[in-house]
Parts: sequence; structure tokens; C-alpha cells
Amino acid sequence: MARKPRPGRTLVVFFLGMALLYGLVVLAGTWKPALGLDLQGGTRITLVATDDDPADDSLEQARQIIDDRVNGSGVAEADVVTEGDNIIVVEIPGSSRRDLLETVKRQAQLRFRLVACSEVNPGPCAAGGGQGPTVDPGANGLPDGSSVQIDPGAGGDQGGNGQGNNGGNGGEGDQQGTNNRPPVGFATKALATADATASPSAEPSEDGTDNGNGNGTDEGTEAPSGSPSPTVIPAPDGGKDAADPLTWVDAPNEAAIRAYNEFTCPADGTMPPVEDNPDKPLVSCETFEDGTVVKYLLSPSAIEGTQLTDASAQIPQQQVQWVVALEFNGSGTRTFADISRKLVNNGGQFAVVLDGEVLSAPTMNGLITNGQAQIEGNFTEASAQSLATSLKFGALPIAFQDDVSSETIGPSLAGDQLSAGLWAGGLGLALVMLYCLVYYRGLGIVVLGSLAVAALITYALVLLLSETAGFTLTLPGIAGLIIAVGVTADSFILFFERIRDEMREGKSMRVAVETGWKRAKVTRLAANTVSLLSAAVLYIFATGAVKGFGFALGLSTLIDLAVLFWFTKPAVSYLARYTFFNGGGRLSGLSPETLGMDRVPAGGNA
Repeated sequence: MARKPRPGRTLVVFFLGMALLYGLVVLAGTWKPALGLDLQGGTRITLVATDDDPADDSLEQARQIIDDRVNGSGVAEADVVTEGDNIIVVEIPGSSRRDLLETVKRQAQLRFRLVACSEVNPGPCAAGGGQGPTVDPGANGLPDGSSVQIDPGAGGDQGGNGQGNNGGNGGEGDQQGTNNRPPVGFATKALATADATASPSAEPSEDGTDNGNGNGTDEGTEAPSGSPSPTVIPAPDGGKDAADPLTWVDAPNEAAIRAYNEFTCPADGTMPPVEDNPDKPLVSCETFEDGTVVKYLLSPSAIEGTQLTDASAQIPQQQVQWVVALEFNGSGTRTFADISRKLVNNGGQFAVVLDGEVLSAPTMNGLITNGQAQIEGNFTEASAQSLATSLKFGALPIAFQDDVSSETIGPSLAGDQLSAGLWAGGLGLALVMLYCLVYYRGLGIVVLGSLAVAALITYALVLLLSETAGFTLTLPGIAGLIIAVGVTADSFILFFERIRDEMREGKSMRVAVETGWKRAKVTRLAANTVSLLSAAVLYIFATGAVKGFGFALGLSTLIDLAVLFWFTKPAVSYLARYTFFNGGGRLSGLSPETLGMDRVPAGGNA
């Protein structure tokens, strides 16, 4: 026995769902949809490559990555184009979108390195490096920067353990004792800013003399001096690649120890950009929330950002703070498991390094073998989303100048275009309603209600998508929503005509509604499936405004299906209980004259 329909219950649940939807709109706190570049203008960001003539494929790859970052959800409809040989112009809807500057220009080279020495735990730098005291910025020509790159082979045999031990009493260690912090668990540090201008870094000194680090003369290495680029200390053998990070970290070479001892972190925590070579050790710094700056000697890269499969901003269960969750591919998972086994519960640290700057240097409190990790700290939703987006879509193949131009631009269409589009939509909706009232009479009430409900749901979803997914309403998008009026009306016509056909065969209205619905819904599902496929093709393969049109068309088609199944059909089933409709009232739309019959079939239970 077929289950008896309960249209009243379905309608109640449907309206409760609508109430919940508008409750979310109230929580979002906005009642005006975000408009696109063509209707309200936006922010233009001009990026100039540091290289005057980068390769064409590198510039295009950078443009594509930036486009993915600002159009991550595919509905913001930002424009990203190249101009000339070294310029990328980004136009983002909204006049106050300078918050995306960091997301757009960030190089986003993520690397995981092991910590060999730190100011908290000097390790081999104190035992074998013969550290001298911390060097003030500018003293002995040393840098006041955020990082220094070391050639892994530098330091050779002549600057080895013998002389290092002899100089071991030269100093107590390069520690800033008053601000030292213990190692943190994975990972509890806030994202440090990286928007300051570059400060000098280090370059080789060619005299080969002792520079105050207690190591004595070492002909195989060169000490850093002031330079605007990272220090690279040439290796005696011509600079062979670094050893395995897991073994190197236990016995860093002399050149790396010396560079670590002679380097001083900037006191204000402002980190200049760094060209980070994954094959070489690195001296870099971490800035904590209270202004404390800690220096690290880091191994060559153990895991690259290219080994990430996903990065997302989220709030873990039973926590209230935003984190950036990471997932590694197969090789990254295996390497991270090896790191985990080496460092678990022994106080060893590894560093999460972004563009040469240490984001966090946690200890490993447990064995992690599933390739999933997270960067925690004092993230806001915006900063966590920004970092996750940059990591998810990869590093830029070229670097851009720090001086980024940002300006507000006006709409590309005249102001009356929006009004014209809204008037066209309103007029089309009114004409459809009028026609259905004249042709279907009483059943036209269902048409009016369905169109009104569809309009309310569409408006609420546009508002919510504007807040959560960056959806912007453009003129092509409005056109896609207007087309939905015809799509929805077509659903009514198909259903109502099926009901009439069933009644002409001698069935009562209550029976005709159910049997007609079984046939009509199959046809309607097939038609809407075609519309959804068309929308999907436009969304996936098109760009810009055409992509927005495809998204709006797909959204309106899904709304049409929801309204048809959970409002229109239950509403008609509910009205079929009243004599005005099932008795063939003159104005019901189901009268004998309308059906072309002598009388309307009576009786029957559905």
C-alpha cells in the first residue's frame, strides 16, 4: 500500500527551513548583496615583478596562481590580467578589498626544516661552534635581517671540530636570555607579519680571519657582511647539495654554525623578504606575540610546499581558535612520519618556514604518520583563510616588488544598468504571474506562491554566498536569475497540464494530482538535469562574467527543484482537499469548461 501523502507536514517543514535560512541571514548581518566590478567597481592592485623581463610562462603561471587565489570559490569574478612584460593587474570587486594584498603578493614558499640550534637550545652551536656573544646590528659589518642562507659544504675540514673546540670558551652562547622561551607544542605561534621593507642581509667576507666567534682562522669559509640579499657561503668543493636533513641536524657544518653565531635578528621583528633555497641550511627568526624574537639554525628543507595536497582554515573540535590544517601527499606523509619518529618526545624541534620566515618551531609531542598537521596560533579568520589560500594554490614562480600599487576604481557599466536589469526581472516576473492567473485561475495562486518563495530563497542564498563564498552579483548573473523565472514557470505548466490530462481520463482531482505528479516529476527532473549540465559546463570552462552566469543559472535551477518538490506539489495536494478545486469550481482552473468535459469527476482518494 502506497504511503499516504502528508502535504501539510511537508509545507510546515519547508517554511521552517526558510525561517532557518533567514535566521542565518540575520546572523550574517547584511541585507544587501555584494555587487561585481561592472556594477559597483572595486580595488585595482598592480604587481610589478622584481625581474624586469621574467619568462613569459613564469608570468602567466603567476597570473593563474593569483587568479586561483582571489577566485578560489569561482564566484568572486575578480579580473587578473598581465600587462607588458612584468606587470600583473588584479581587479577585485569592492572598494575596501586591500585586505587581499597579502594574499595576492605572498610568494607562499612553504618548507619544513629541522632545528639544529636555537637561542633556547644552542645544541651543537654551543658545544662545537665556540660561540661568541650576540653581535649587535651593524657591528663588524654583520646584518640586521631575518635570515641568512648557508652553503652546506662550507666550513670544510680546516674549520672543523679541532679549532671549534679550541674556540669554545670564547663566549657563553648567542642567547637573548631575558626573552628566551621554551619550545612550543605543534604549533602555538601566531602568523608573523612580513610586510616590512627589506633590511640588509649578509654576504661573504674574504679575509678569512676570526670575526669574534671564537673559532679562529678558517680558510674554508667566509664571514657575512652587509648585503641586501641572503648570504651564501661558498663551499670549498664548489657547493655540493646539502646532506639528508635528518642527519645534518645532528652535526651541522662549521660554516652554518658560524653564520648562526654571527647573525642577529631584527629587534622589532620586521622580516624582509628572503630568497629561500631548499637545498641549503638557513638562519632565520621567529617573532612571538609579545615581541620576543628567537633565532634558529635550520637544516635544508625536509618537506616542500609542493608536497601539500590541501590547506584549509578551520576551528578544530573543542577549540575556539582558528588554525591552518595541512595534508601531505604520499612522499610528504612518509617524510613527516620520519621527522616525527626522530623528534617525538625528545625536545627536538622542526620549523614551519614561509618565504624564509619561521612561522612556528614546535616540538613533536606525538607520532604523526597520517600526513595531517596544523599550524596553530593567534589567527583571525581572515589571516587563517589568507594563509591557507596561498598555500593551497602554490607558490608564485616570480617575486614582486614590495611597493604594491592599490587604488579604487569605478564600475565598468553605467549606474542605470543595474536598475534596468532589476526592472527587467520584475516586469518579467509580473507578466508570468498575470498570465498564470488568467490561464490557470485558482491554480494560479500556487504559481504566485511558488514564484514568491523562489524569489525569497534566491535572495537569501545570494546574501549568504556574498558573505561566505565571496559571491558578487554582476549583470550576467542577474540575467541568469531572470532566466530562472521562465524555468520555474515551465515546471508549473508541465505539472498542471498533467493533472488536467488525468482528470480528462475520469480521475478525481485528488487522484489526478498524485498520478500526474509521478509522470511530471520525471520529465521535470530530466529538463533540470540538462540545465544543470549546461550551467556546470559554463562554470568549469568559462571565465569571468560567463562563469558567474553559469553559477547563477545552476543556483536558480536547484532552487526550482526544491520549490517544485517541497512547495508546489504539496500545495496542490493540500488544495485538492477543498471542494472549490476538486468539485470543479468555475474559477478553480479545473472547471468542466476548462477541461472540455460535461462534468468534473467526483470522489476518489489519493
